[in-house]
Amino acid sequence: MTASLLVRFPAAIITCAALTFSQTPALADEPQGETESPQQQTRAQAFDYPPLLPLKASYNASMDKGISLSGSATRSLTERDDGTWIYRTDVDSFIADIEESLILRWENNRVIPLKYRYKLSGFLIRDRKEAIDFDWDNRVASGHHEGDRFSLELEDGTLDPMGHQLQLHQDIRAGKREMEYRVIDKGDYDTDRFAVIDEETLQTDQGEMMTLKAEKVRDDDSKRQTLMWFAPDQEYLLVRLLQVEPDGSRYEIRIDDAEIRR
Repeated sequence: MTASLLVRFPAAIITCAALTFSQTPALADEPQGETESPQQQTRAQAFDYPPLLPLKASYNASMDKGISLSGSATRSLTERDDGTWIYRTDVDSFIADIEESLILRWENNRVIPLKYRYKLSGFLIRDRKEAIDFDWDNRVASGHHEGDRFSLELEDGTLDPMGHQLQLHQDIRAGKREMEYRVIDKGDYDTDRFAVIDEETLQTDQGEMMTLKAEKVRDDDSKRQTLMWFAPDQEYLLVRLLQVEPDGSRYEIRIDDAEIRR
């Protein structure tokens, strides 16, 4: 296997109808990061965590909400000269363009978010923006969501809307099958839970592909469903994502191409 792995197969969904990362300003001072509790360190050390791998992937995205709409998305993970990483998503569709980015550090098998940015703009859609800055020295997260400013005390292991997706990918690569994250989104904390529920073979343009099927764990009375398919033979790359809304609307992304640099 070469240092650069190129794969092509049908896709995966991220952020419902569209995905995008915007350019984030360079960091002036690098925070020192959080201090993990002994329990967190023990849990992390119990699994064999692989290193982060630079990647670039392209997806096709579709939405069925009375009418069928489609678009394209790219996602990349790149290491920067200062040792931090930038995780970006860019979505281009008929109804919406999305720019989303995260600057992070990868330490002790954990994503440590530093700067998160999100921007949504589109046709007949209200523009939306969100920003979160993580000050680990003073243990404060501050930012704004749709114009409303907020400041929160940072909990150990806190993640952002993008960082928890990357942490989920790494946790599944390491062998975890049940995950729980504290995520700051829209100015407050959420607890997001995920579980690997099955092995499933997907039919692709290149034949059959074995995947691990995971779901976002929701309350029993929730009518929203989010399913994800990860390919173990392709470094557990997310190859498909499907979200079904309470009204029956379906959002899906499937991967077209991916390059993983080892």
